[in-house]
Amino acid sequence: MAFTSIYFIIFALATVIAYYITPIRFRWVVLLTASYVFYLLSSPKTFVFVLLTTVVTYFGGRYISGCNDSHKAYMAEHKELSRSEKKELKAQNQKKKRRMVALILIIDFGILAVLKYFRYYLQAAGILDTGALLIPLGISFYTFQSAAYIFDIYRNKIDADTNIAKFALFTAFFPQIIQGPISRHDQLAHQLYEGNRFAYRNLTHGAQLILWGFFKKLVIADRVAILCSQVFNHHTDYTGGAVFVALLFYTIQIYADFSGGIDIARGVAQCMGIDMIDNFRRPYFANSLSDFWNRWHISLSFWCRDYIFYPVALSKFFGKAGKNLRSIFGDRVGKLFPAIIAQYCTFLTIGLWHGADFKFIAYGLYNGTVIVLALLLDPYFKSAIEKLHINVNAWWWKAFQIIRTFFIVVFGRIFPKAASFGVAISMFLSIFRPNVGTPFSETIMSLGLGSIDFAILFVCCGVWFIISLIEERNSKYSDGTNSSALRAILDEKPLAVRWGLFLLLLAAVLALGIYGPGYDASAFIYRGF
Repeated sequence: MAFTSIYFIIFALATVIAYYITPIRFRWVVLLTASYVFYLLSSPKTFVFVLLTTVVTYFGGRYISGCNDSHKAYMAEHKELSRSEKKELKAQNQKKKRRMVALILIIDFGILAVLKYFRYYLQAAGILDTGALLIPLGISFYTFQSAAYIFDIYRNKIDADTNIAKFALFTAFFPQIIQGPISRHDQLAHQLYEGNRFAYRNLTHGAQLILWGFFKKLVIADRVAILCSQVFNHHTDYTGGAVFVALLFYTIQIYADFSGGIDIARGVAQCMGIDMIDNFRRPYFANSLSDFWNRWHISLSFWCRDYIFYPVALSKFFGKAGKNLRSIFGDRVGKLFPAIIAQYCTFLTIGLWHGADFKFIAYGLYNGTVIVLALLLDPYFKSAIEKLHINVNAWWWKAFQIIRTFFIVVFGRIFPKAASFGVAISMFLSIFRPNVGTPFSETIMSLGLGSIDFAILFVCCGVWFIISLIEERNSKYSDGTNSSALRAILDEKPLAVRWGLFLLLLAAVLALGIYGPGYDASAFIYRGF
């Protein structure tokens, strides 16, 4: 059941109504029922895998939480123990917990690996029939979310859920199951379990988000997709400017598509008073690639930061290795070595999260290498800026940083979009070859979009840019909890103005959205992840 289908709109509306007419203490049951119905309608053949991950993670979490409680209680009763005895008992408890964590991760990520990464090899070897296994809907999202839950219990940051049905809701909450965000238990779970009272404000804010998501998806992303598909699916027919334009447009498409889907998901949840974290903070205003990844797919970036980057960068092993390397590469490289390894581990994970093909690994390596080079060359950049007497606070310098970062991102997009790593390299090199025969303007106009389509994109992207600029200039970037500056501005406007803008946006979606037979407007790019 696609977010952009009329069936989903009816389903979401029915869920919201059922949610509010049900007594508060049972509203979580409505959400769980709706979530499982949604999954069974969308991906019935793979429902068992969601159940398996839920059961394994739930009971594993209970065991780890029990270890935490038992250890805490024992230490409280035996305060006379020596420091060495306390240390030994803690080590024993940590060992038990690590074994359970390892078992859970092997099962949960093993399911993910077999179904998403190794099934093609198993089919090629004849172990599985072609098409024998389907990829469960949102498998990467709910697997990573379950892993975060286990890590947080292990670190004693949260207590395990004691109700398996409620935990099942946390795992499979239907608005986020398709493409996230990857929520943390301490941020989302209590909102799902406790129930929320009806508030007109939640309905209006949720409807605004949903409609804005439809606008970005149907009007912008699906229109741009026509041109991108033409070039990337027939890449040998195009060179020079046509390839670059397609790559540039794909950068717009994936942002509009992914953020549009997230807005729809967050909007549906918001209608029921449930606040999911914002997965984007105007990433194309980033002034460096590191800043970009702090703004793009925030829930995945922060997941990798908390559970991969910090553990690797702060590990004793890599810290010791860095000290040993100082005599060879110098103090600076030796000091940065743990962070460098952590960056590569982080971005390899991000690459593999998208898929097992080498093009995704290359995508991760590309981003990791750019960030590592920026880290290593930072003193030289600062020295050059000082010698050139550049005012780092000047508007033109900030604009240069944003544009530079944007094109670094643009060129990196060629890896996940192209059919393979080899095709990605071939297409990248073809950018520098001139168009032969047909003039550039005629080539662009033959890619499936007419002059009216380009005019619509120009105006709609301009509106999106202005809204993003308002948000950027009026709202401090945070870790995903700050509210929309534009929403606050709209809330102060008269009712007629708010409804007028809402109806204008609705008319734009209905009049300008991409529909029609043969066109799959439901194919969200991140749906398969």
